[in-house]
Amino acid sequence: MDRFETLTAFVAVADQRGFAAAARALNMQPPAITRAVAALERHLGVTLFHRSTRAVSLTDEGAAFLERARRILVDLREAEQIVMGGRSVPRGQLYVTAPVMFGRLHVLPVINGLLAKHDGLSARMMLLDRNVRIVEEGIDVAVRIGALADSALRAVAIGSVEQTIVASPAYLAEHGVPATPSELAGHRCIVGSGVPTGSAWPFGAKGEMVVEIVPRLTINTIDATIAAAEAGLGLANVLSYQSAGAIAAGRLVRVLAEHAPPPMPVSLLYDAGRAAMPAVRAFIAAMRERARQAAWV
Repeated sequence: MDRFETLTAFVAVADQRGFAAAARALNMQPPAITRAVAALERHLGVTLFHRSTRAVSLTDEGAAFLERARRILVDLREAEQIVMGGRSVPRGQLYVTAPVMFGRLHVLPVINGLLAKHDGLSARMMLLDRNVRIVEEGIDVAVRIGALADSALRAVAIGSVEQTIVASPAYLAEHGVPATPSELAGHRCIVGSGVPTGSAWPFGAKGEMVVEIVPRLTINTIDATIAAAEAGLGLANVLSYQSAGAIAAGRLVRVLAEHAPPPMPVSLLYDAGRAAMPAVRAFIAAMRERARQAAWV
């Protein structure tokens, strides 16, 4: 087993917090993982893990070595992808991250289309409703919704989404339709994890009016937030791609649309070193095409 394979095994054990779990993640036999880590420890002359029958944890030396090992593996993958970037056909692994619901609705179909076209391409998707470190995690492209922080990463704007305040027809029939944002104080409100503002709901042409909501119900997933609104539990603040299906089906109704704040940009974020990769170029082009079809308005 070469040095890079031993580093891969070491990082997997650290991430999975166990040798058996690391073996499953890498599709290897557990003894091979054990031998790889042991060989790395002999080479370095240190113990990288505390081992017991119940748990595996990093030693101080292992913790210090972990980030360097990650960086080495990322650098190797980048070097391979740059060399492969000279080829015109997407191949190798494309690693993408996106918000959970947006990824399921709009990134997965794009990935499926690329995989159907290119036999030499594989993909890995990490769907999380939080931002992750792109370079450190070895991610090729990240889908981000909202304003971007200044960074050395490249960004491609591919569209936008809107804040939508929604409720079920039954709720609005019983409690009335709010005419202004200030009237939300008299309504039951649902707070979910899909809008970064949480209980501070912005309104106005510049988002200058912020209404502090006292939530009747707080839920940590968008699917559950939408379901609660459909069940008539109150008004929910979600993004347009999250509510589009329920609105089209008549299960939810949008209110206060004329008071909505400016749309939020949808961007693709990637390291400059990934720009030459055919898989990255193909993914960006496919996402732009999906945006042109107004798939997430």
